[in-house]
Amino acid sequence: MKAVRLYKAGDLRVEDIPVPEPKNKEVLVKVKAVGVCGSDIPRILYVGAHKEKITVGHEFSGEIVAVGKDVKSWHVGDRVVVAPLIPCYQCPSCLKGDYSLCMNYDYFGSRRDGAMAEYVVVPEGNLLRLPENVSFEVGAMTDPAANAWHAIWRSGLKKGEDVVIFGVGPIGMLALQAARIQGAKNIIAVDIISSKLKIAESLGANYIIDSNEKDISNTMLEILEKEPEVAIDFTGVPSVQAEAIKTVGRHGRVVFLGISHKGLNLLEEHVDRILRYELIILGSWNSFSKPFPGKEWTTSIELFAEGKMVAEPIITHRLSLDEAPKVFRKIKEGSIEYNKIMFLP
Repeated sequence: MKAVRLYKAGDLRVEDIPVPEPKNKEVLVKVKAVGVCGSDIPRILYVGAHKEKITVGHEFSGEIVAVGKDVKSWHVGDRVVVAPLIPCYQCPSCLKGDYSLCMNYDYFGSRRDGAMAEYVVVPEGNLLRLPENVSFEVGAMTDPAANAWHAIWRSGLKKGEDVVIFGVGPIGMLALQAARIQGAKNIIAVDIISSKLKIAESLGANYIIDSNEKDISNTMLEILEKEPEVAIDFTGVPSVQAEAIKTVGRHGRVVFLGISHKGLNLLEEHVDRILRYELIILGSWNSFSKPFPGKEWTTSIELFAEGKMVAEPIITHRLSLDEAPKVFRKIKEGSIEYNKIMFLP
């Protein structure tokens, strides 16, 4: 079968490898759609995976084509979404149902072979049913949708509150939809790319702010006539993280989801605001809860099926596996504008 293999950071190859065989409690999934996550980009281009010569990709959906002998609830032909984290189920976090914080987890695409391939073996506990009225492409967007819900719930967003979404990539665009469903009064989308802001506006953002052109904090006060209660950073950019702190009002909540691989560079004014405004700073990591994989996943699939959340406008590229090395080179060069890149094996 064809697979996109990462040998080391910057060395991505498309190769033919054997089709894996499912063990007793596993199924073989024919991959129908697999998305490029924001975490895939530094992994593939700069830092590498936990193992060399690994098939990358963890946001995916597909169809079961073979089942292990001990699998009873799943059958050939079932349409599925796959949760990429495989918890140990034994560490203190797992025993509390905090699977996102598992201390000994396995993970598709970084610790075990992932889904940028024609087939992948999946433990039955990681499968979710994909409704017939939800496309495989949208099914592959369940992972970013679940991450969006995890961040919204971490923020404690209440009905009638205002929320600022910093960075409207795929997770940010899904988060603004989640915020609308959660009952937010005003949703403010902030980004530096005008095309993304236009999509964000079409998906329900009440206000959009191009941070290249405007002072965010002052603009916020002008449009809302008050400071928002919640800000969520999806960029991981240190200057944006600091801006999120400057944005919220007294007893505001700031959630950091974007991965920076950099320090949190706060000036005296930011630290002073955290103290004087009694701000709550929260981290949001992954998307899993009990019962595994959690309500973030089941809620996302239900909302896709009901049409209350949409993912199609977020997908900008649909490519073959053979195009993977070329498109990642373009990402590194900055010669491609994209939102969600989807490979269709």
